[in-house]
Amino acid sequence: MYSFDYHQATSLADAVQKLSQDEEASLLAGGQTLIPTLKQRLAMPTMLVDISRIDDLDFIRLDADTLIIGAGTCHATVAASQTCLDHIPALADLASHIGDPAVRHRGTLGGSIANNDPSSDYPAAALALGATIVTTTRELAADEFFTGLFETALEPGEIVSELRFPKPSRAVYLKFPNPASRYAMVGVFIAQSSNGPRVAVTGASQEGVFRWTELETKLAQDWSTNALSGLSLKGDAMLSDLHGDGDYRAHLVTVMAKRALEALA
Repeated sequence: MYSFDYHQATSLADAVQKLSQDEEASLLAGGQTLIPTLKQRLAMPTMLVDISRIDDLDFIRLDADTLIIGAGTCHATVAASQTCLDHIPALADLASHIGDPAVRHRGTLGGSIANNDPSSDYPAAALALGATIVTTTRELAADEFFTGLFETALEPGEIVSELRFPKPSRAVYLKFPNPASRYAMVGVFIAQSSNGPRVAVTGASQEGVFRWTELETKLAQDWSTNALSGLSLKGDAMLSDLHGDGDYRAHLVTVMAKRALEALA
């Protein structure tokens, strides 16, 4: 580690004000990504602005047919929320399988979305459910928010405050986790709503989380595993590492999509 200034923000406005004073400052929420990064000196901010104790960021509520979750809400709270279980159980199930209990009780929804790790779970949920990401300055559709590996449309000093998830008629998320980290080697989130089917894939692509629009088109005509017939992804567009090469992950996406459709059936 190394020396840096630390500020405990008392409000979103306070956090924004502190970030505006230092271009090298970083936000600290649950710290499940940032702290290991600091230890390895892969990031060296001059200031940490801690937003973990801002009560206004920690909530779950239903507004008509939209589930609204504060960016500071930890994964364990989402997993145990009766509101979430009643209205979007797939989202609660997703949260219940993130990491281990220690990670679930510290990591936050907003931190996961803002970091946009290519193997993270929540970005798939945001894309498949057609979520709206609300920040301190604007509202962004999930399709516009995720722009690449570890990249989002967030501007410097902009902070995610909440996510709004439209309630689907049905949805499911299944992932093939790395047995050690529990990160998704491949995760597939399938949702059906009045706007039709949406399919999001995480953990697989070199471009990060993405919508499998070809499968969406076929599901609109035939909501069954038959929709996968003739569909495949290119292995050279997938991530490749010691846990599995691109061809393996491309095949695994199809396998997990089939299992997800079977679960919905």
